[in-house]
Amino acid sequence: QLQLVESGGGLVQPGGSLRLSCAASGFSLDYYSIGWFRQAPGKEREGVSCISSSGGNTNYADSVKGRFTISRDNAKNTMYLQMNSLKPEDTGIYYCAADRGIKGVRLCHSLEKGMAYWGKGTLVTVSS
Repeated sequence: QLQLVESGGGLVQPGGSLRLSCAASGFSLDYYSIGWFRQAPGKEREGVSCISSSGGNTNYADSVKGRFTISRDNAKNTMYLQMNSLKPEDTGIYYCAADRGIKGVRLCHSLEKGMAYWGKGTLVTVSS
């Protein structure tokens, strides 16, 4: 069974940091583009960041550039999102998603929501 499981969410004060993880089971992430998406209360899900299958290409939403860093460890079948200088507007449920091939590359470039596999999300709350 193909699964993506997010972890690392929690409550953090503005200006703080969190590191999210996304672990895959039932399949290898080696050939998949993987992305992070988030959904704030009352808002649509939006793309945050994405990384290519090789790790050589990354993409970030303008709102997180310079603060978030995406990475992957294919040997551990896991992806990470290091989030620094967190702001209250970063609050939301963070989801990881994956897709392969040309579709994965396209969705990674555009940060669109159409990836095939999704985790159930981890909640990030930025509040004092």
